[in-house]
Amino acid sequence: MARARASGVERMMVTGGSLRESEEALKLALDHDWLFSTAGCHPTRCSEWLKNPDQYYQDLLALIQRGQKAGKIVAIGECGLDYDRLMFCPADVQKTYFQRQFDLTKATGLPMFLHNRNTGGDMVKILKANRHKFTTGVVHSFDGSLDELQELLALGLYIGINGCSLKQPENLEVLKHIPLDRLMLETDAPWCDIRPTHASYAHLTVPPADLNPATTDPQYPFPTYFYAPESQAKRADKLKPGQMFKSRNEPCAMVKVLSVVANARGESMADVAEATFNNTLKVFFGQL
Repeated sequence: MARARASGVERMMVTGGSLRESEEALKLALDHDWLFSTAGCHPTRCSEWLKNPDQYYQDLLALIQRGQKAGKIVAIGECGLDYDRLMFCPADVQKTYFQRQFDLTKATGLPMFLHNRNTGGDMVKILKANRHKFTTGVVHSFDGSLDELQELLALGLYIGINGCSLKQPENLEVLKHIPLDRLMLETDAPWCDIRPTHASYAHLTVPPADLNPATTDPQYPFPTYFYAPESQAKRADKLKPGQMFKSRNEPCAMVKVLSVVANARGESMADVAEATFNNTLKVFFGQL
C-alpha cells in the first residue's frame, strides 16, 4: 500500500471472490479512506451457493447494502464464467449462480465487475438475457477476439486491460480497436505482471527505478516509481523492507500497463491515463 501511494495511486478496489472474501475486502476498505471493494462470487467459487442458495444470496445482498451505505462497495463481482478452470466448479453451476448475481445488480444499482475465460458464446448470451438488470460494468482482464470485443461493446460494457490481456501479438491488435472512452486499466494484483516473454514487453518504455522516493520524470506526467529486478526478493526469508516479491504484481506497477497500452495504440500516455482514469470514476464512483 505504501508503494502504491508513492507511485501516485489515488484509489484501489479490493476484489471480493466469495462471500467470505467480500466481507474481508469490505473490512479492509473500511479501515482506509482510499480503498474500496467489490462483492460477489467468482465463477470458480460458485459451488459455495449449493448448500443454501437463498441464504447465500441474502447474505451477499445484506453485505453489499451495508457496504453501499458506507460508500465502500462499488461493484458486484467478481462474477462471470470460467471454462478454463472447470476442475473448481462445473459450467452448469457457474451459469446458474452467475445469473443469480444479476439480481444483486438490479437490487442495488451497482455496476458489474466481470470475469470471462474461454466460454464460447455463453457469457455474451447470459449478459444479453440479463441486460435489463444492470447499468454497466467492465469485463476485466480481457484477452478475447475482435468479434467478442464488438459484442461486449454493443452491450455498453467497458473493457479492462492488464498484463495478462496482452501476452500475444493478436491481443495487441484487438487492443487497438477498444474505444478510448470504453477502456480501463488494471493490475489484477497480485497476478498479471508484464513479462519479457509477452508480446507487450516490446512496448514497455517506462524506465525502471530504484528504491528512491517517487519522482516525476519530465517525459511523463506522473511518478515513475518502479523496482528493478535486482531489488526483488525470491524468498520470504530474504525479503527486505521496501522490496517486492519477484513476479508478484502490485498496484505500484500500474503505470507499466499504461505504458504498454499507450505505446501499442500509438497514443500519448497522458491521454490514455486521463481517459481511463475518468472512465473508472464514471463507472464505479458516479463521477464526471
